[in-house]
Amino acid sequence: MTKERADAARNREKVLSAASELFAAKDPRTVTMEDIARAAGVGRGTLYRRYPDVASIATALLDEHEKALQHELLQGPPPLGPGAPPHERLAAFYTAMAELLDQHVHLALGAETGARRYATGAYGFWRAHVLALLREADVGDPDALVDTLLAPLAPDVFAYQRERGVSTARLTAALTELARVLDR
Repeated sequence: MTKERADAARNREKVLSAASELFAAKDPRTVTMEDIARAAGVGRGTLYRRYPDVASIATALLDEHEKALQHELLQGPPPLGPGAPPHERLAAFYTAMAELLDQHVHLALGAETGARRYATGAYGFWRAHVLALLREADVGDPDALVDTLLAPLAPDVFAYQRERGVSTARLTAALTELARVLDR
């Protein structure tokens, strides 16, 4: 692996910091590459060399948070990690994802809305996790159900519910109730 040049590392940090502030300050779906370059104090060429679009910058910011959750799903203690019944693991997953979205929905909106959501590695991981839980619970057609169970975690759905006054606690309670379907 090639070591990153010091100036490239500084520019990357400036870009990520500026983008994070812009995403938090306004609707991330309206942030442009020009906005980020200007706020970071770098040229557009510098920005485009590393990131092809705004979504890739948001994904880079969101990535560390998603990786931490992925680690907990694979190696953490139950019920989030292995060892608990599928319905308990699904409820714990819903709780963890709701907390992640509560803290970082502005990044998720920039990275994972619309069709882009399904192309991210994180969505593939979440899908594989829930699919494994459905299969372990011996659900009738897990392939048809998995995306439906992930739909409430779409960043735009989460933001819409927040705007309508649905708190993260209420959402988590409702999703925990939904997870009980696996306890048959």
